[in-house]
Amino acid sequence: MSIRVILAEDDFLMREGIRRVLETAPDITVTAECVDGDELLAAVDADSPDIVVTDVRMPPSGADEGIRIANRLRRTHPTVGVLVLSQFAEPEYALALLEHGSHRRAYLLKERVNDRQRITHAVRDVAAGGSAFDSKVVDALVSSRGEGISPLSTLSPREREVLAAVAQGKSNAAIAASLVLTKSAVEKHINSIFGKLDLAGAQDVSQRVKAALMFLDG
Repeated sequence: MSIRVILAEDDFLMREGIRRVLETAPDITVTAECVDGDELLAAVDADSPDIVVTDVRMPPSGADEGIRIANRLRRTHPTVGVLVLSQFAEPEYALALLEHGSHRRAYLLKERVNDRQRITHAVRDVAAGGSAFDSKVVDALVSSRGEGISPLSTLSPREREVLAAVAQGKSNAAIAASLVLTKSAVEKHINSIFGKLDLAGAQDVSQRVKAALMFLDG
């Protein structure tokens, strides 16, 4: 079955370029094109797409419209995936996109538009319930960790299981239930994970989304 995509981008040339790349894939169909957030929300209601591909900055706010809509769709249309494209490598946008979990979400830089395989694979992954995040964004997030062995390699197998559940947006109680652990044990594992990933000083939400990004990249 074809993956139904709604494309939202206010720049005409960029929108045309993205559309042409997507339509090179026989299993992807662009069903609607939008130039602002209001059009996008209306199109989602009318078209029931599998995935939205959207610019991070669009009218009417001209700020992080794509991120706001992605988080809104998490509530109103939970089965619709969102791939955010941005020219900005600032990790704050990706962190905001991950606030409610990584499933059915992707964040890639617009420079990847010329990489047809990267874009189409990301669309397929998100439509299937997975995720994709640009390595340059993750590098910017963890640049302070320095070179050498990835801190993920210091995690125990159980800690990696817990971190995978965190990346899915699960609460501590949900993680405890899925892994047959006590909530106290989950909290201890998470505190250990944050320490090993050098995230101990951040706020709780920021810790979780940063850890999730590192896991997805690793």
